[in-house]
Amino acid sequence: MDDVHATRKRRDSWWTVFLVDPVACRLTLHVANHTAVTPNGLTRFSLVLGMGSAIWFAAGQLVAGAALFYLSFMVDCMDGKIARLKGTGTAFGLWLDYVGDRVRVVLCASGLAFGQYAATGDLVYILLGAGVAVLDLFRYVNAPQMKRVREVVRESRPAHHTGPVETAPVATDEISVSPADISSVLNEADSLIAASSSRPRAVLMIMGAHRRLGRFLARYRVRSHLMSGIEFHAAVFVVAPLLGSWALLPVSTAAGALLLLNEVFLIYRLWLFARTAPSAPIAQDAQRIPV
Repeated sequence: MDDVHATRKRRDSWWTVFLVDPVACRLTLHVANHTAVTPNGLTRFSLVLGMGSAIWFAAGQLVAGAALFYLSFMVDCMDGKIARLKGTGTAFGLWLDYVGDRVRVVLCASGLAFGQYAATGDLVYILLGAGVAVLDLFRYVNAPQMKRVREVVRESRPAHHTGPVETAPVATDEISVSPADISSVLNEADSLIAASSSRPRAVLMIMGAHRRLGRFLARYRVRSHLMSGIEFHAAVFVVAPLLGSWALLPVSTAAGALLLLNEVFLIYRLWLFARTAPSAPIAQDAQRIPV
């Protein structure tokens, strides 16, 4: 099991850390030791489960759809662990995993919208399904473009640049932070608190709570941004359906708003980071058609 635990991401979503990995790691151990299933095979099985979830949603069976979506995501978490554990990952597997996730979300959003529209005749559920699909696709289209901008800024910055630089934003679910970075941030928080004895008690309490939260997140490998695409999917396709049809609109709307705010914050940080680039024009049509 220690070998399986070593394949986990150093920083992951809280939904994965607390509600998926404890089961996924045990299943990964069994699959690795007693089967010849490949990572791509698990990815395909995850997509089949996702299609089953969409069918149950379309039939109005919210609990069954939520259960299958959870199983689909859990299997999707296992394929990467198997790939890292056995060293059997492939470049095509990365593409398959990426596209499979998008197909699953679009299918489940469509199934959920169709099922609720058929049951109620309310057009708002069609709009909800479209909104969930568009927001998810925007996030995954935006992430590689943000990464491209960061790379362009770094390449265009002079080698002798030593001025203050904004930290590049995090826009993917694959980010990891080294223990040294975490320790540095926590030590800085300790120093701020120690030097703040003259501040109001309420401020000190807030700073202390922030420090304790940072230590808790670091201890359990949880990313600091608590609403990512994974939590968004969990809210829309697992939590809301389990609560009942009454929760679909408010839970999905709230989760979508939080995810959108997170994306806006990342874009703002990207804008600050891009301001460090030199004023010389940068070619924006990087992809040219060869003559």
